[in-house]
Amino acid sequence: MRRPTVLREAMVATSHPLATRAGVRALERGGNAIDAALAAAAVLCVAEPGHTGVGGDLFAQIWWDGELHGLNGSGRSPADLRELRVHARGPGSVTVPGAVRGWADLAERYGRLGLDAAVADAIDLAERGVAATERVAESWAASDRAPWPAPRMGEVYALPELARTLRLIEREGPAGFYGGEVAAAIASSSWLSVEDLAAHDSEWVEPLRLHYRGVEVCELPPNGQGAAALIALGLAEGLPDTLHSRIEATKLALADAYGWVADGPLPGFLLDPEHLAARRALVSPERTLDPRPSSPPRGGTTYLCAVDRDRNAISLIQSTYEHFGSGVLAGDTGIVLQNRGACFVETEGHPNRIAPGKRPFHTIIPGILLRDGALLGPFGVMGGAMQAQAHAQLVYALCDRGLDPQRALDEPRFRVEAGRRVALEPGLWLEAPELRALGHELELAESEHGFGVGQCILVDEDALVGGSDGRGDGHVSGL
Repeated sequence: MRRPTVLREAMVATSHPLATRAGVRALERGGNAIDAALAAAAVLCVAEPGHTGVGGDLFAQIWWDGELHGLNGSGRSPADLRELRVHARGPGSVTVPGAVRGWADLAERYGRLGLDAAVADAIDLAERGVAATERVAESWAASDRAPWPAPRMGEVYALPELARTLRLIEREGPAGFYGGEVAAAIASSSWLSVEDLAAHDSEWVEPLRLHYRGVEVCELPPNGQGAAALIALGLAEGLPDTLHSRIEATKLALADAYGWVADGPLPGFLLDPEHLAARRALVSPERTLDPRPSSPPRGGTTYLCAVDRDRNAISLIQSTYEHFGSGVLAGDTGIVLQNRGACFVETEGHPNRIAPGKRPFHTIIPGILLRDGALLGPFGVMGGAMQAQAHAQLVYALCDRGLDPQRALDEPRFRVEAGRRVALEPGLWLEAPELRALGHELELAESEHGFGVGQCILVDEDALVGGSDGRGDGHVSGL
């Protein structure tokens, strides 16, 4: 059993020890939570290259001087899109990568050290090499899209071409990515144009909020699926405290999200008390629902968070979507391009239908908890369609059960899939007979893969209490 990390001044939590180290080094150099997060995020592009990279997207929530802000760093489909067809992989699945612009926007608005400092550790590791962890080696070997041979656990791999691109970003900022030779390489490798890349901007957004058990749960608005976590919590709060009820609430929340979340404002009725009451009334204690959401999206992602001595905080998530994204390497840049275009649908009339210059439905979501108008802490769980589900389960563990961040993250999880199918981690297997009797079609999962990897830091009076998911390689550290 891993115990929570408790520190006084500042804290960083990531899924890889080298990323946590980079974040702490930024704090030691006088940086704040944003500087720490950016240094960690850049290192993760090297240490977990299948999960994230400069060819992917980024979302963040920031608590700064007592106010909450959101950043949507996701990119769009080509402006000159002539074929309204969804591609699962390859050049036609690529949307404009938003991570680098997101890094720059965060560094400019909140950081002390600058974007050049943020990428320094990542450059060093990409040049010198990183020893592959077991998790990284296994997921790399399992991917049919990896552009480089998979290392075995403990084998050192380097990414020199990526290092050169990161050095260009270090010298020129986002202009070195969205223009010049890098933009040309991305355009020549995908259906994007250099004009699509030059036109990209992040968007500052107002987070969504839901009151739950004495806290405010904050998620970003569409095109991300954060609303699904809020709907699940809003439904569960009025239901019996049973695993069956939480599964049913999750099913309904995902069905709502897959039906309505797209590039544009969240339909107001989804979080309306009357809508929640009507959906809640569908839940029976005697049988399971079959709301038939569309097939849950997959994904490979990485999440991190940081809180500094001023109690400013950031919750940040970035991803290339499926493991190694589109499988397309942009020339000799070392950039693996994401396949977020796979998250569009072709159904006429659906709000998420593919269209020119449009952002797709997004799986990646960063969370923040507030209490009495003050920061309680950032949290998040990576893992495709598992993310909104795991957000709701983590908040339940923290707020209903009163667990500390580490124990809450290590609690066994369920994963709702299409129809009546539900996967259970071993710690929930004792519930299987009762769930089957209610009509759930269960998978008793022996592998922890597919249930997400999370991080969480909470403010506890004068201290910080953090946890790093035991399903990952990371840990919590700080000052």
